[in-house]
Amino acid sequence: MQVSSLNEVKIYSLSAGRSLPEWLSDRKKRALQKKNVDVRRRIELIQDFDMPTVSTKIKVSRDGQYIMAAGTYKPRIRCFDTYQLSLKFERCLDSEVVTFDILSDDYSKIVFLQCDRYVEFHSQHGRYYRTRIPKFGRDFSYHYPSCDLYFVGASSEVYRLNLEQGRYLNSLQTDASENNVCDINPIHCLFATGTAEGKVECWDPRTRNRVGVLDCALSSVTADTEIDGLPSISALKFNGALNMAVGTSTGQVLLYDLRSSNPLIVKDHQYGLPIKSIQFQDPLDLIISADSRIIKMWNKDTGKIFTSMEPEHDINDVCLYPNSGMLLTANEDPKMNIYYIPVLGPAPRWCSFLDNLTEELEENPESTVYDDYKFVTRRDLENLGLAHLIGSPLLRAYMHGFFMDIRLYHKVKMMVNPFAYEEYRKEKIRQKIEETRAQRVQLKKLPKVNKELALKLIEEEEEQQPTRKKKQKNLPNILTDDRFKVMFENPDFQVDEKSEEFRLLNPLVSKISEKRKKKLKILEQQEAQEQEEEEEPEGKPSDAESSETSDDEKGWVEEVRKQRKLLRQEEKVKRQERFKEDQQTTLKPQFFEIKTGEEFRSFKDSAKKQKLIKKTLGDRLKLEEKLGTLSVSDTTVGSKQMTFKLKKSGQQKKQQEAEKQHHQERKNIRRSASHLKSKRGRRGPF
Repeated sequence: MQVSSLNEVKIYSLSAGRSLPEWLSDRKKRALQKKNVDVRRRIELIQDFDMPTVSTKIKVSRDGQYIMAAGTYKPRIRCFDTYQLSLKFERCLDSEVVTFDILSDDYSKIVFLQCDRYVEFHSQHGRYYRTRIPKFGRDFSYHYPSCDLYFVGASSEVYRLNLEQGRYLNSLQTDASENNVCDINPIHCLFATGTAEGKVECWDPRTRNRVGVLDCALSSVTADTEIDGLPSISALKFNGALNMAVGTSTGQVLLYDLRSSNPLIVKDHQYGLPIKSIQFQDPLDLIISADSRIIKMWNKDTGKIFTSMEPEHDINDVCLYPNSGMLLTANEDPKMNIYYIPVLGPAPRWCSFLDNLTEELEENPESTVYDDYKFVTRRDLENLGLAHLIGSPLLRAYMHGFFMDIRLYHKVKMMVNPFAYEEYRKEKIRQKIEETRAQRVQLKKLPKVNKELALKLIEEEEEQQPTRKKKQKNLPNILTDDRFKVMFENPDFQVDEKSEEFRLLNPLVSKISEKRKKKLKILEQQEAQEQEEEEEPEGKPSDAESSETSDDEKGWVEEVRKQRKLLRQEEKVKRQERFKEDQQTTLKPQFFEIKTGEEFRSFKDSAKKQKLIKKTLGDRLKLEEKLGTLSVSDTTVGSKQMTFKLKKSGQQKKQQEAEKQHHQERKNIRRSASHLKSKRGRRGPF
């Protein structure tokens, strides 16, 4: 049994779980129930409540004792007795059942409309009579006062078959090309038929005249809906004397008051699929509408969603068990689903134990909806190497991640980290052993980290106990305080007694540590042998210890000096070792690349550049003024104007010098040419 919750409404799926094959013997079934947990947890409310392939229609008799279901393949009808919680009988038919209706209070009178235009009448023993209608039928309704059957189908006519006279009567002529569904009001017997053009025609059976027409196709189109084609009527249901609900082929449900041509409310399923079934739940003023994908329950006054269900397989029909919270569905699957919603009403009389069962589950809430699935994120999939499964049927998208089968998750987890389970198992065993050890008589055990510090704290506490007054409150102990717990567990907090800081702050630790080391050895021996008797460490009398402490106080300065001398000697040794290493290492030449457009003159230029970079902006401006690369002048407005001259590189200087030489040579050539001309003019012609 699976439990889901939407809008704080608990929905119990009683048909969830694995079904056992029919050919298994009772002994094998009992053996499977002992071994398999899934088989043991399932609830088989009605035995063999399924069809060989697909179930198409499902109804409940008026007395509530029998549940009738039609399905394939082969075409058949099954009757289940709720008092016996088992199958009553099964009958095979010649063709598939389009729809059927139970005319009596029990299963003694049943009418079947088949897909090959035949209408069959069954009694308790089996088929009683069979006849045929002129056109293919799609739905029918029974008029109890006149004993007339009204058939609608692929025709504009509504055929009437009188069961008292046993003959066809004059048919009703509608304005539609085809009629899909029909229904008769149980109070004033108004007959209504839904057409393929999206209209509902209402007829009075007494006068056989049409009394009204509703254009539901036009009313179903609102500002929020998107419709591809013309909506036709796919479902029709009366409630009371004045209310009527109409379902369209585009997924809208319209609630009408027969006194008005405008709908009271229009509810869109948002899937664009034809509405298959409409049921009314009067105690809570709910409407249960279903298409092939989802079942929605909503308030008929406000249109607010109460809850919804989305089965794994497509839905063909929905039936609400009268005066209870049980819902039955026929699906595109062999198994027919049974849902129990305690908010809608109590459990039926034949399964009253469901109330006690659901109350116990509510007292001990458990997340049983996704017991067989594991929620993983995209990062988890990448770590497991399953990112390529996104978009496949193995992963079902949900919120910021995906649901995957728990068995697949465990298999991949074992392949990625095969020793994870063993480590987890060892850790659990270790925790249980430690829990059992805590119940034993505990010896004075020291922590694994900072044993000497813990021993020092224990000694100080023992020394303070006799001197402490009775009225004085007990001071907190570091060993038992959770704030300092990590200091005695994490090895990163181990006190390094060889460090300089420790040796300078605790110069007299050498003599005291020797006494503590003796105690530590004795305690370690006690732990190894697991003796219950505590042995006192041998030591000197209290007078000798007091004299030693006084000597230690006098020689504290000498010990500090000794420690400093030792530290200096260690530093000298380290320096000598570094010097030897520097002598042994050979320096390799380093090469530097010069930027394009620059010439290497000397290392002094680079040193000058570094000095200039380190100087402030004011100092650099003063230097550039001296060199002539910067000029500062006052303007007429009162501000200052600064002009910079870029320094020329070596290549630019060479180019300028070459240009100067070239200009000088050209000048010299011109001068010599003009000098020769002047000489020729003086001499005259030959």
